[in-house]
Amino acid sequence: MAFSLAVIIMLGLLSDHLFRRFKLPGLVGMLLIGVLAGPYALQLISPEMMKVSGDLRKMALIVILLRAGFELRRDILRQVGRAAMIMSCVPALFEIFGIMLIAPALLNITLLDAAILGCILAAVSPAVVVPLMIDFMDRGRGAKKGIPTLILSASSLDDVFVIVLFTSLLGMHGGQESRFLVQLAEIPVSIIVGIAVGLLTGYCLYRLFCRYNWRPPKRTLVLMGVAITLTWLEDVSREVLPMASLISVMAIGFIILEKSEAIAHIISQKLKKLWVFAELLLFVLVGAQVNIQVALKAGLAGSLVILFGLVFRSAGTYVSLSGTPLTWKEKIFCVVAYIPKATVQAAIGAVPLAAGMASGEVILAVAVLSILLTAPIGAVATQILGEKILDYGDQSPYRFKDLRAKKGLPRVGEMLRNKKTGKMWKVIEEKEIWLKQSAEPARDAERSHPVPAIVQRYWEKGSGTGPGTGKTQFLQYSPDDPAFENQWEIIYDW
Repeated sequence: MAFSLAVIIMLGLLSDHLFRRFKLPGLVGMLLIGVLAGPYALQLISPEMMKVSGDLRKMALIVILLRAGFELRRDILRQVGRAAMIMSCVPALFEIFGIMLIAPALLNITLLDAAILGCILAAVSPAVVVPLMIDFMDRGRGAKKGIPTLILSASSLDDVFVIVLFTSLLGMHGGQESRFLVQLAEIPVSIIVGIAVGLLTGYCLYRLFCRYNWRPPKRTLVLMGVAITLTWLEDVSREVLPMASLISVMAIGFIILEKSEAIAHIISQKLKKLWVFAELLLFVLVGAQVNIQVALKAGLAGSLVILFGLVFRSAGTYVSLSGTPLTWKEKIFCVVAYIPKATVQAAIGAVPLAAGMASGEVILAVAVLSILLTAPIGAVATQILGEKILDYGDQSPYRFKDLRAKKGLPRVGEMLRNKKTGKMWKVIEEKEIWLKQSAEPARDAERSHPVPAIVQRYWEKGSGTGPGTGKTQFLQYSPDDPAFENQWEIIYDW
């Protein structure tokens, strides 16, 4: 298993580097490497690694969903909330309907089997979509209309809706028709419970992190442990109270960001570094689940079913965006971004076969083929269209985020030590401003755009009667100013 991990790391990093050099998403390279190195091709990944791949992929998915939660601002969610709710179900229903129309004739399966296949194919892959959207958000692309946030939140809800619908239809195939309406009612219940549990958990973590000034890695590990526990809780409470744990995970990040942007920023930066390794595990292992021989069995008929379903899905996505301020080009971007399929298809594609369905092998073949066709093409198309279509204003608020990361700046409330004097200070105030000119006059002629700068106020601990009284100082950080760590270091309790 150790060698398998080495293969995932080395080949995953190599493929990521090569694809990025050609301006393509690195995750596509990782997926393809996973297919080649997996047990159905070169067999470089051991069976022992494949046995635990489900848990590893879930942990990696938790990392990216936590990062997604730390990007969900209330004002943007309010702006895109209605469209996100509609996109969480309408495109999937369109795709399922399209597949029910064509699959019985092309694949020689029953209408119910076609509906089950439609549910499997209709799930968009958060593992593919969310990292792309976070990358756009990190660079301020589409920030004005909240397009990445719209797709990010809708794709997570989409999975909950489709998986519950799949479970209901599978139960009907086993003769449990009476449970159908009950299981459909579980969709809103699981979403509401998931959000409520996530918000409550996130608030408790926020209070804990406020009381104890732990180092960022320890806060991140506590957060990861809690998030993994929530996914376990979903499994054990399924029969009593359904809960969408992945939405709970995102809600944790949302409430911590809402209560303390400083704490959210600190943890998000550590998750960003952890994602480098988690990304390798997720996409290489998802690729390793793909059985090329099984996919080839689907052949032309399976490809036509997938394509026909995508046409209906695209129409549903476009309809979902009616009434929004998005231009037709931005709507086309959303349509394309909603195409990739991977994680859900790999997870539940074989369930009908295991349940003894006569068409189980056909369904599995088409599900695997959908990953091969849509994940690489959808990811590449999303990347290319995003660069061409999504807005990027000169005064995007995300430029402050980039500046903060490059300078390694602290947040309000953190304790600092001056490296020269050894005295303790506390950050008590912060302001983000735009400079019309560069800090260095020689560069003014070269710079026609406004420059972001962050002004912070530090209070010397122990002077005066409290923060803000006694000795304070203001420091400004712009792209031309020295890094924070040249003079200061952040102090933690543990």
